[in-house]
Amino acid sequence: MPHRKASYRIIVVRREALYVGDEPDHSLMLTEMEGAPIKYEPGVAGKFVSRRSVGFHDRKQGAGPMMGYAITTFEDGAVYSRFDGKRDAKTKVTTGTWKTYKGTGKLKKIKGSGTFTVKAGKAFGEFVLDMEGEYTL
Repeated sequence: MPHRKASYRIIVVRREALYVGDEPDHSLMLTEMEGAPIKYEPGVAGKFVSRRSVGFHDRKQGAGPMMGYAITTFEDGAVYSRFDGKRDAKTKVTTGTWKTYKGTGKLKKIKGSGTFTVKAGKAFGEFVLDMEGEYTL
């Protein structure tokens, strides 16, 4: 199985937060993010076009689980993946796993999985996503 690594700058384009009210600082958030590569080498599907994700976060005092879906589009195909993670309140770092569930074009038969880390970026609403994993086509 080929091993791949990539880093993306991702930004929040929309966020909705609702406070639960059962204890201080407990909220549920739905986020939409878009990204562009920082470190990435084109593969079989060609150059990067776009990356969009939608995530759900359950936070208590800055920590908690999250899950969502991402679509990464290239010149000759797209890959759809699902991710699950957990944010640490002290480090403000989210770590987790991802797994593909669909592909199009040259990525139609893709099967892959791996890990990810999300850290705060330089600006408010900006983050750095580091991913790695293995896949087959």
